[in-house]
Amino acid sequence: MSLSAADDRPVSDLMAEIARLTAEVEALRARAAAAEAAAEHDVLTPALNRRGFVAAMTRAMAYCQRHGVPACLLYLDLDGFKGVNDRLGHAAGDAALVHVAEMLRANLRESDSVGRLGGDEFGLLLLNAGPEEGREKAQRLADSLLAEGFEWEARREELGGSFGVRAYAGQPDPDAWLAEADAAMWVRKRSR
Repeated sequence: MSLSAADDRPVSDLMAEIARLTAEVEALRARAAAAEAAAEHDVLTPALNRRGFVAAMTRAMAYCQRHGVPACLLYLDLDGFKGVNDRLGHAAGDAALVHVAEMLRANLRESDSVGRLGGDEFGLLLLNAGPEEGREKAQRLADSLLAEGFEWEARREELGGSFGVRAYAGQPDPDAWLAEADAAMWVRKRSR
C-alpha cells in the first residue's frame, strides 16, 4: 500500500490496522520467547538441557571470577538406570528421570541450577558453595535417592546415584569443569 492510499483511508481504519499489527508483533515476540526457553530446557524433565546448563555455568563462572565467589559443580550419574528401562520399560525410566529432576530441584536454592546433561546424567551448579558444601549436598542427595526411589505402578522402585564434586577453580571453560566433575563421578562409581 502506498502512502497516498493510506492517506485516503479513514483514521479509524488506520488505527484498527495499527492495533492488529501491534497484536501480531506481540504474538510473534511471545512465540520467540517460548522457543528460546524451549531451546534451553529439557523436553522430558523440569531441568535445563545441556545447552541451558552450560549457559548457566558460563554466567556463574564469569560472576565467580569477577566477584571472587565460590561455586561447586555436582555431576550425577544414576546407578543401574539401564536396569530400570530393561526391567520396567522406557515409560518407567522416563518417570524415574522426571522424579530425579524434581527431587534435585526441590533440594536446591533458587540461585542454583539443575541440568539434564544426557541420558541419566545430571549437573547441579551450586553458587556460594565450596567443595565441602558440595560434598555434603551430594551425600544428602545420594541418601535421598536411595531412601525415596521412585514410584511406578503403585510400587516403590529403587534408585541410586554416584556424584562427582568439583569446586570452581578458574577452569578455562564449562566443558573443562564438567569433565573434571564427570571424572570425579567415575572415580566414585568405580570405588563402590
